[in-house]
Amino acid sequence: MGLPASAILNDDDLDLLLSESFRLYGYDFTNYTRASLKRRINRLMIIDRFPSFAELLHRVKHDPHYWSRVVEELTVNVTEMFRDPQSFRIIRETIIPLLAPHPFIRIWHAGCASGEEVYSMAIMLEEAGLLHKSLLYATDLNPAAVDNVRRGIFPISLMKQYSENYLLSGGKKDFSSYYTAKYDWAKLDERFTAKMIAATHNLVSDKSFNEFHLVICRNVLIYFDKDLQDKVLSLFDDSLVSQGFLILGSKENIRYSSIAIKYTQWAQKEKIWQKTM
Repeated sequence: MGLPASAILNDDDLDLLLSESFRLYGYDFTNYTRASLKRRINRLMIIDRFPSFAELLHRVKHDPHYWSRVVEELTVNVTEMFRDPQSFRIIRETIIPLLAPHPFIRIWHAGCASGEEVYSMAIMLEEAGLLHKSLLYATDLNPAAVDNVRRGIFPISLMKQYSENYLLSGGKKDFSSYYTAKYDWAKLDERFTAKMIAATHNLVSDKSFNEFHLVICRNVLIYFDKDLQDKVLSLFDDSLVSQGFLILGSKENIRYSSIAIKYTQWAQKEKIWQKTM
């Protein structure tokens, strides 16, 4: 079931929704790609059965709890444990050994969604004998996603795929040893959660909050326009120590950004860079 023609979001509707969202709740989506925003808002109107944009806007303006639902829809990211296993294999085999000499390792997963990749990193750090001296910061704009990171609970139906990804990434152990299954859910071991700090963070407006040896932000920048991409990349640059690493998604790049001159691409096909200046 689709939207009636009269309910499909137009540019003026989108501008109004964005301005009201910023005025009422302080969320600034104005530099997100408009096509993506329109697609997601139209989808929300179908799912929640709004017959018109006016009714959606009224709900947003007068129901802060529903606004949380809107944020969740606008910021949803598809993720999975050890997603793109070859990328995780490169991290496992070439980057983690370079982090090992540091007395303490700080890693930032920006736009972490529900946290699958954060737990993937924690598992690799443990297998390298480094988890005890590591701290993983997991941040996202979506409070519900951050809560999920803290819980570390995922559908048991996904574990078979995650186990396959783990093995393809170079994992050697029985993946099921890392979680406890109960009914339809799998809970990752709390020794991983104990090494994580999960918090809401807005890449659009919030500042750098630490110095990191590795920043991972995969498949988030594709939803931003060029100006916002540059702003966020500068934030990551400010957050990385010298010789630190930046990892982006497969369709993302720093090539034409203001920080590009300071970085050397680490892997030819993977979107991994080292801060060398």
